[in-house]
Amino acid sequence: MKTNVERKTAILAVSFGTSHNDTREVTIDAIEEALKNACPDASLYRAWTSKMIIKKVNARDNVHIMTVSEAMEQMKQDGITDVMIQPTHVINGIENDLMKEDALAYKDAFHSISFGAPLLTSEEDTNKVIEILADEFSWLNKKQALVFMGHGTTHFSNSIYAALDYAFKDKGHPNIFLATVEAYPSIDSLKRLVDAYKPEEIVLAPFMIVAGDHAKNDMAGDDPDSWYNKFKAAGYKVTPILKGLGEYRGIQELFVEHLKTIEQ
Repeated sequence: MKTNVERKTAILAVSFGTSHNDTREVTIDAIEEALKNACPDASLYRAWTSKMIIKKVNARDNVHIMTVSEAMEQMKQDGITDVMIQPTHVINGIENDLMKEDALAYKDAFHSISFGAPLLTSEEDTNKVIEILADEFSWLNKKQALVFMGHGTTHFSNSIYAALDYAFKDKGHPNIFLATVEAYPSIDSLKRLVDAYKPEEIVLAPFMIVAGDHAKNDMAGDDPDSWYNKFKAAGYKVTPILKGLGEYRGIQELFVEHLKTIEQ
């Protein structure tokens, strides 16, 4: 790219996406607003990585949510020279890898393309997330167990979930647990650990940016295999909280911190 053109910076906020507008408004939209407020001189663009969700939402709501490639093409057409990409992904997993691949295919079209980190990237991130969530659930008593449902992945980065479960306890929160819906630790591993703690009540919450299909169905749904019903069948009082991570102000601010550490 020619270097004598006027520099125009944009933020590209990249999310997996959701078809649930109620949770999107208070999570993805809220994170994007926080990013924009942190860099008011930069234009803000949105892209989602789930093509299936994009197709569903675009058809249902008569909107056009872009893929990463479409967003890069649009920014190129709009004369953007420098792109700061901030994912709202929880971990450095498959979606984040593919996002970088799609974006870097346009590296010759921009002066710079730089990436902010997903939520859980450093040990400092882990400690901050634990602090944020422990504060949000400070009303819990020792007879209650807080059980987070993460997504889980076949990517090697999935190990962060087991590490975070350990870290909650290492930081003085023996009644906070974390497992995944699609990988390890599983609900069966989780339930053995929770049973050993012997709580009187289970509080369920999604460890995902949005409280979408997994939270509403796999976690809190009516199916006998939902986490809600599995704990109910074991004799526990169960209280689901349908609040995605993106709804917590502290999590939004952590994404802003990641954006601000991007080096141009």
